[in-house]
Amino acid sequence: MTAPTPDAASGFDTRQIHAGASPDRSHGSRIPPIHLTAGYVFDSHQQAHERFTGDDTGYSYSRLGNPTVGVVEQRLADLEGGTDAILLASGAAATNVALLALLGAGDHFLSSRALYQGTANLFTENFARFGIEVEFVDHPSDPDDWARRIRPTTRLLFAEPIPNPTNDLIDLELVAGVAHHHGLPFVVDNTLATPYLLRPLEWGADVVIHSASKFLTGQGAALSGVVVSGESFDWAAVPALFPHLNSPSAALHGKSFTQVHGRRAFSAYARDVVSARTGATVSPFNAFLLRQGLETLSLRMRQHSRNALAVAQWLDDRSEVLSVDHPGLASNAFHALARKYLPAGQGSVFTFTVAGGEAGAAAIIGALQVFSHMTHIGDVRSLVLHPSSTTHWLLDDAERTRLGIHAGTIRVSVGTEDARDLLDDLQQAFDSVALTELGIVQWQSFPTTDAASSVASAQFAEVSAP
Repeated sequence: MTAPTPDAASGFDTRQIHAGASPDRSHGSRIPPIHLTAGYVFDSHQQAHERFTGDDTGYSYSRLGNPTVGVVEQRLADLEGGTDAILLASGAAATNVALLALLGAGDHFLSSRALYQGTANLFTENFARFGIEVEFVDHPSDPDDWARRIRPTTRLLFAEPIPNPTNDLIDLELVAGVAHHHGLPFVVDNTLATPYLLRPLEWGADVVIHSASKFLTGQGAALSGVVVSGESFDWAAVPALFPHLNSPSAALHGKSFTQVHGRRAFSAYARDVVSARTGATVSPFNAFLLRQGLETLSLRMRQHSRNALAVAQWLDDRSEVLSVDHPGLASNAFHALARKYLPAGQGSVFTFTVAGGEAGAAAIIGALQVFSHMTHIGDVRSLVLHPSSTTHWLLDDAERTRLGIHAGTIRVSVGTEDARDLLDDLQQAFDSVALTELGIVQWQSFPTTDAASSVASAQFAEVSAP
């Protein structure tokens, strides 16, 4: 019996389970096995030679390819609407591999300023040591703010559609239009949306990356990352920008990557040259955990998004909360973009700022019982963190303010628990800490009241109504 093979017309829920996988031919196992091996036995002297020359596409070493990893790569490419995917050891590895496959010493690129701080540090510190310069765009919704910064040495534009953690949504079509008008590729980090909520390749992006450790895996048990690309960008049309893709390569018998791979030249170079040589290899066991997570991605993202909106609306009604950065709120400045790009849900990561500054935020976090206090996102468990004292502590106050991070700001990654329990937990935490804009004025300790529970239940019922 053969496995059902989903086609392009199959729904997302079907493809997240079946794409790229079939029963094990040796023993009939319905779940593809975990191939925990460093290398693979060659059948002959000739086969060994051909594996290295590329004439035989079989496996030779797990740093270059692995059957367990390959199944997940096919599924991720399918779900993102791409043609190729490279699974890597982490989201940071994915960012490095994708950009170092396009950038070299003397190159310049543009990035929206609103993005994950770890990525910003990579760009400003590590890439600078390689002679690669990043320039940040402060107003990414203004096409002129991108266009006026483009130089002869500019090689790509980079953005997060849902920036971590403040949700200043990016107009993908606008930025893609600027990039392509200038003959540049557009690279997007789609970690917070996942392909269930948003597929950037459909909106003009050319390369998509993920920290798959987050929502794609879902259970917070393993690190991985992925680079997905399509065939939208013609790398051969801009040889001056990407000479390494258009120059003869000894590994390709004197031909260039564009000659051999066409519009898949980027993916081939990223896999065979950058990933393989830098050792950003994912463990097959982590790939297995990721594959297990993908099978429930749509179910989880629907619950994540619904819960997050319920929490955001509850917080928005609290006098102790100064702001809530969730684009699903009608009052949010990015609500129109959310309706355009994220109609199925806006994800689960956002920030809110409480009165009382850092002390107020710390008191609220310390009083929470269902939410876990940790530096991670995209888990089925709800998580909270104080950015200005952790992820953004190296920045000065002015830099944090420019990024929308204040002393009283709390980042939340809303999980898939029962929303009533999350709202009850928030209620008891706020009840235990009395706040004003001038600071903490009282510390109390009493359990959630029946009235608070009723409010939470009513709030969830309102959000859940069709």
